[in-house]
Amino acid sequence: MANSQDLELAATTKKYGGTVAVDSINHKFAAGTYSCLLGPSGCGKSSTLRMIAGHESVSDGDIVLGGTNITDLPPAKRGTAMMFQNYALFPHLSVVDNVSFSQKMRGINKTKRSEKALKLLELVDMGDYADRLPSQLSGGQQQRVALARALITEPSVLLLDEPLSALDPFLRIKMRLELKKLQRELGISFIHVTHSQDEALALADDIIVMNNGRIEQAGNPQSVFNTPTTEFVARFIGGHNVLQRDGTLVALRADRLQVLKAAPSEDNHLTASVVDVEYLGSTVNLALDAGSAGDLTASLSDQAFFLDPIEIGATVSLAWKPEDAHQIAA
Repeated sequence: MANSQDLELAATTKKYGGTVAVDSINHKFAAGTYSCLLGPSGCGKSSTLRMIAGHESVSDGDIVLGGTNITDLPPAKRGTAMMFQNYALFPHLSVVDNVSFSQKMRGINKTKRSEKALKLLELVDMGDYADRLPSQLSGGQQQRVALARALITEPSVLLLDEPLSALDPFLRIKMRLELKKLQRELGISFIHVTHSQDEALALADDIIVMNNGRIEQAGNPQSVFNTPTTEFVARFIGGHNVLQRDGTLVALRADRLQVLKAAPSEDNHLTASVVDVEYLGSTVNLALDAGSAGDLTASLSDQAFFLDPIEIGATVSLAWKPEDAHQIAA
């Protein structure tokens, strides 16, 4: 199926009246990669996806796919396909007819379109359910049908709008693995909107963190997680503390913060009181009040914590290696 092409956003802007939802963003999605647009509600990620799909007009700027400017093309002529959050399956049509619907609209004969639809249902492990109605399927099964339906047009880019948000946590992790596997097998680009940091870190080759209609930071998961460039990214991506030290702002991973019952000899330490202890299975998180340095979190392995437990209300010293703290912009 691989007919993937680079997709480029050039100063792409979306305005609703006087409100700027997407503010002149530039980004190149490399062909055949899995990208996640990550950010809180209202940051512009879904508007960006809908502009790429052609379901939302572009106020300014361009969208270019494989060297062709698709900014003003209708959705069916773009080489993209969108899978919606609510799956949007036709309740009165069988699974196979749902998947082949776009082919029917294009005048392709029933035998041919059903054959193609069945092939895609096999790909998403739904071949045995071809004759069922959507109401006879679970949420995870409906999602696979919606995926097959989006893929039947052989898009260069598949667009996914919060595709896992309606699933329970266990199924969400299972489907996450399946989406990544499917993307690798098809070799086309997936662009996936999510507000879940875990989802983006697990799936993406490229994470694009959005805030207030702009791209705050983009890069591979390791670089975005380990070296956030702004306070917003450090806080939103999670697992980090943001500290004010000597007039500069630094980010420090929660699992790199050392918690000591006695003050260390070197001066690179803080005193804090333990506000809460949260057991998370393989790790234990300590919520800490470090006075003027603010509220911090330390993440310890369960083994380290239970060897020498720390009580709520205890006063502790916090230390870290200089190389584990890096400067960020406010």
